[in-house]
Amino acid sequence: MVAASLSTPTAAAGAGPGGWIAALLATASGGADALAASRQRAAQALAQIPLPSRRDEAWRFTDLAPLTALNPTLLTPAPAAQPEVAAGSLRLHLDGRSDPLAGISLPAGVEPISGAELSETLGQVLAATGSADLWPVLLNGATARSVLALRVRGAVPTSLELVSDAGGGEGILSLRLLLLLEPGASVEVLQVHRSSGANLTSVVLEARLREGAVLRHGLLAPGDGAACLLATVAVEQATGSRYSGVSAHGGWALGRLEPRLVQREGAAHSALKALQLADGRQISDTHSQMVFAGPGGRLEQLHKAVADGHGRSVFNGAVQVPRLAQRTDAAQLSRNLLLSDRARIDTKPELEIVADDVRCAHGATVSRLQQDELFYLQSRGIAADQAARLLLRGFCEEVLQELPAAAAAWQPLVSLLGEEGR
Repeated sequence: MVAASLSTPTAAAGAGPGGWIAALLATASGGADALAASRQRAAQALAQIPLPSRRDEAWRFTDLAPLTALNPTLLTPAPAAQPEVAAGSLRLHLDGRSDPLAGISLPAGVEPISGAELSETLGQVLAATGSADLWPVLLNGATARSVLALRVRGAVPTSLELVSDAGGGEGILSLRLLLLLEPGASVEVLQVHRSSGANLTSVVLEARLREGAVLRHGLLAPGDGAACLLATVAVEQATGSRYSGVSAHGGWALGRLEPRLVQREGAAHSALKALQLADGRQISDTHSQMVFAGPGGRLEQLHKAVADGHGRSVFNGAVQVPRLAQRTDAAQLSRNLLLSDRARIDTKPELEIVADDVRCAHGATVSRLQQDELFYLQSRGIAADQAARLLLRGFCEEVLQELPAAAAAWQPLVSLLGEEGR
């Protein structure tokens, strides 16, 4: 843990945090859509609890001032320019209002979920992973007006791109996603969330993997300026299932990701790779939780962070191995680059182990660019600034190259690092 204190913008004048929530709930109330009942329940719960603060352990390094400075109203984003869809991919546009499946032919093996089944299923994975009462989830539940819910059967060769762009508008864009993978199903899904204005993108994904199912999941989120991102990914895994989650986010005034996984019966495989970047006065935060609820489970987790300027990076990775989870194999590593004396990195990988027949390890490093590597590159005629960019690029690419192939069209290096990625 290093570096100096961080200051952030104050909340909007005349509107305290409680007033911000009240104004938002007043804007989001009403409506007769499919989520009206659940939205009302979430709004009631949200109104009863205070905004997270530094007195809360899970938020003690995360200042919500960039969020409460936003206009507490719902946002309908305008269409934005996007790259060509990659071959073998299907792109679905998410704006929180219209039906992303309108005029779309889904690939064989993928079908929408609606009606009574949707009402019964929505929220079950959140409950199973202990995510239902998280503040970002309640905020999303109180404002989301639609949900993209899909069932997957068999092996689906088409990659699904779920894309939102809040653009330069003001307000809150709330997105709700549900994926149900039947036994033996497999699919690749890429979420892309972008913004360039004073707004919030709030997204909640629930994914249930039944026996032997495989989900390859990527989340790419380049932000800009005063934009905020709150993203929760809840995954419930059955025996023999495999989940691979790769995320990369940066450029947000406040960006917080919360992956929460549970291996319901054990004997499943989970892999998490993440990259987060914080520059200027940005806050980049990841709180992950992995619960092994049965024996023979496996986890591989690599979390990388880069902090520059006055940026602040926060990582808390919790792994729970109860007595039932014998023969668990879990490895967790946090690697961090500190590029400025004014930046700060707080990292806390943690293991809670009750079982006695396990193989679990964790570690964390915070370092600067290695002088010997810089010297080597400069000795080969590469200028100092270019050598530093090459090393930074190599540090980031270890994660970025694991994103689904469809992410290449979005140029992750350039969108996250700007000229540094060229």
